[in-house]
Amino acid sequence: MPRRRTTSSSSSTAPPVPRNRTPQPVRVRRRSFGDFVKAFLAFVVLLVLVAGVPFALAVTVGWPLPGGAPSLDWLQREITVSTFLHILTVIVWLAWAQFTVCVLVEVKAALSGVGVPGRVPGSGPSQLLARQLVAALLLVGATAASLTPGLSQLGQSLEGSQKPSVAAAQQTPGLFAQQQEQAAATASALAEQAGQAGQAAARADGGAASAHGDTKYYRIQPPEGRHHDSLWEVAERHLGDGRRYKEIFELNKDRVQPDGSRLSEASLIRPGWIMEMPGDARGGELVEMPDEAPNVSEQVQQQISDYARTGDHAHPGSGGGDAQVSLPEQRPAPTPANPVNPVTPATPVPGTGGEHATPAAGQAGDSFGLPEALLAAPLLAAGLLGALGRRRRQAMWQSALGAVGGRRGMEPPTPTGDAQDVQDALLVGADPEGVRLLDRSLRGLAASLTAESRPLPVVYAAWMSGNGDLHLQLAQPVGKPPAPWQQGQDQTFWMLARADAERYEEAETAAPYPGLVSLGTMDESRLLLNLEAVPGIVSLGGAEADRAAVFASVAAELATNGWSDRMTITLVGFGEDLTPLAPNRIRHLDGFEDLFETMSAETRQRRGALGAAGHDSVLTGRTGPAQHTRWAPHLVLLAAQPSDDDALRLAELAADAGRLGIGYLVGTRGTDLPGAAWEMEITGDGRLLAPLLGLELDAQMLPAAQRRAVVELFTDADPGSDPEGGPGRPGNAPPFLVDISEQGRPAVYARLVGSYEIIGLDAPDGERSALLHEALALLLLHREGVHPRVLSSALWPRGVTPDVRDALLERLRTWLGTDPDGTPRLGTDATGRLTLAQSVVSDLDVLRSLYYEATQGRGVGSRQVRGRLLTDALVLVRGPLLADRPEGRYRWLTHEIVDAQLPLLVADTGLALCEFHLEKNRAEKAIEALNAALRTAPADERLWHELLRATHATGDPDRLHALAADLVDRSGARGLPPRTEALLDELLPTWREGVAAAG
Repeated sequence: MPRRRTTSSSSSTAPPVPRNRTPQPVRVRRRSFGDFVKAFLAFVVLLVLVAGVPFALAVTVGWPLPGGAPSLDWLQREITVSTFLHILTVIVWLAWAQFTVCVLVEVKAALSGVGVPGRVPGSGPSQLLARQLVAALLLVGATAASLTPGLSQLGQSLEGSQKPSVAAAQQTPGLFAQQQEQAAATASALAEQAGQAGQAAARADGGAASAHGDTKYYRIQPPEGRHHDSLWEVAERHLGDGRRYKEIFELNKDRVQPDGSRLSEASLIRPGWIMEMPGDARGGELVEMPDEAPNVSEQVQQQISDYARTGDHAHPGSGGGDAQVSLPEQRPAPTPANPVNPVTPATPVPGTGGEHATPAAGQAGDSFGLPEALLAAPLLAAGLLGALGRRRRQAMWQSALGAVGGRRGMEPPTPTGDAQDVQDALLVGADPEGVRLLDRSLRGLAASLTAESRPLPVVYAAWMSGNGDLHLQLAQPVGKPPAPWQQGQDQTFWMLARADAERYEEAETAAPYPGLVSLGTMDESRLLLNLEAVPGIVSLGGAEADRAAVFASVAAELATNGWSDRMTITLVGFGEDLTPLAPNRIRHLDGFEDLFETMSAETRQRRGALGAAGHDSVLTGRTGPAQHTRWAPHLVLLAAQPSDDDALRLAELAADAGRLGIGYLVGTRGTDLPGAAWEMEITGDGRLLAPLLGLELDAQMLPAAQRRAVVELFTDADPGSDPEGGPGRPGNAPPFLVDISEQGRPAVYARLVGSYEIIGLDAPDGERSALLHEALALLLLHREGVHPRVLSSALWPRGVTPDVRDALLERLRTWLGTDPDGTPRLGTDATGRLTLAQSVVSDLDVLRSLYYEATQGRGVGSRQVRGRLLTDALVLVRGPLLADRPEGRYRWLTHEIVDAQLPLLVADTGLALCEFHLEKNRAEKAIEALNAALRTAPADERLWHELLRATHATGDPDRLHALAADLVDRSGARGLPPRTEALLDELLPTWREGVAAAG
């Protein structure tokens, strides 16, 4: 910030302070009749309480102190009514003395104009009453926070309305005295974010003004009631924008104040301090200027003149620059073997098949009807896909354990319509490798800093560049980054190359920056804003529907991302339907009152916890012996437009939020939200603009239709929902039933359970055999159909051109051939998805069909049929799914739940066959069936329980002891599960002795 600078020399006197060529007229606030009435009443009350009370006590009761020293017989006197009256009189005298002390303390602080009034111990209500009465009394003369230079000059030159005054503080909700530093804490953080176009213009104006000697000063005023002056309000009154207080801070940082102290933090200012103002400061109630303030005492004029000579001491340069969120410089990207598909993740996933990967020109606009918003949101898609998979696995396990009555089907409902399109878009757009690298990189950084006993730096944003590098933008320089991190374009950028990130191992540390969330892309780089580190509120303007799409994207990614441990997301004014995405993270509040009640309590609790732990912020609590359940962020997304009063209350609530790990994203129709540190706007064409930050992004959004479809996927996967009703309904049937009779022999049979084998087809060309086998496996596991984009994304995660994809599909059709009636075995349904003919089946299809027929079909009415079907089903199980798949391929299986479905299906088949044999007391046959199932599902506790019961049925205690010892050995340090221990206690009470003897 340009400002007037003075030079000093030991051999010459300091140059005279330049004068303001255009001094502003000084206005005087006119006192109303009500002010005089309040002052008179305050005077009367003070006179009665300070003078009237002791006079009345002295006349009616007498002096409270005894006339002489009391004797011991005084303690033996009888207690009478008079004794009680004397005790009460002493109490009244003490109360009067306490109140009088409070009045004197408040009057001294008001008249001195320096410092906050001291606290009189145990006098909270009394001192508050004294403060209000003193302020009201002085209102009509030289008010407690309205005079310049302050109450210290009261009586020196009081000449009616000639006393200059400063602008009264805005009527915003004030903070209690003990919260002064907390309320102003946003100032020091917001100081890093004042880079704005308007400010630049103001600097230019200020520089010109300074060049002409236009220098102005302001004197910090004493508190009035619960209100304390702050640099924000000074800037708001005299510069037109509270966010410009960093200019004031930079002009005055480290300069010696009249009381000998220095300004080191924007939030820590004291009454009586002098602040040099930017040259464009305006306002009729502005402050004194040296030599041109006739109504200012000589003492204050001298203080200002002395202060003006300290400018060069604190500012050898022209003022620091303003920190912004800016685009990092890009390293020259090496020519990759597999260029990135423009619609695939920004951080490409290493894969194979590079011989087919060519630039995907022209493919970006060919989305085949899939939602573009999710195709362009790789981190969001990966989070949603991972959370959806976990939800479906949870549903299957609960179904298998009978937690949801009547729902025994292990197949999630097949999505249709928009939900199916959204699921396909998630499969195509997801970048799980990028999420993994981001998580490992951040945790690795935290671990390295902990090893060096360094705190985590405040990170405002992260950029994921097109070549896979990760850039962290820091709030301020904090030194050299730990290896393998490097310094970026300046000291506020730390950079990690993708090659270094891939060498990171898992780090046992808390997630350091869980509040990072994607906002959009700029020049092929993806911006993640750290919401919990923003020093104040982030406001989002624009049309309501566009804002809602951004809010939904932010909420969904925060709820499901893979680089955080725990967090709380509070949604206000929207998003009640988003709760199913993460019920443990998301909560919905109806309105502002609920928000203020909740967040006020949360703010107090976090502030107290940080103080008790001795931490400055949540970041220092995440290094060293961090606890994953502690210091989790709390992010508030408020889509509803707050009223003026609510906006002010929210600004006050968010003042100390940055260091507490609380972030606020607030929707607004305008751009003047109080307390907004960063202001953004979403346009109708999907651009996210932040002029003050110098950003213009292609916004990441989740429109209403896609949001509903995503929620539908999670709702249908909820273990508590059963859209098809109950057992025996179509929802419990596999998606594809095979004709298991002799007449149903398939033309093409693929073995997937165990090693991958294909019967009925000639071996394809050796160079393309791996791709064709992988494509067929994907189609076999999705009998409902596979979108062509999903298939190409699975085979070529780093991108492929349409001609290469189409050539593969043509080879696949030729390889599979046609049925005898001429129907191609690889077809296309009405939605354009690829489907296989019923003559192409896998052993997994047969396994599902056999179990279904045995438990819900023909086997229900025939014991003999049921036993044969279950036995045939177990014979098909030769090992895990695709046991011999080559390394680097079949990465799409990480998105699937078939790896959880197959063990459950095998376990259920083994349990059903065990029950079949035990009905006829064939314990050995039951044990044989259970052991066959355990080879594929060794972790299923149900199988071990039934194996214990079947072994017990043999009547051989030694054999049961051996099984118990085997179970204990398998469980390792974790020990046996409680239910297993309880079962052993029932079947073999001496099992612990046998295990100890064996050990």
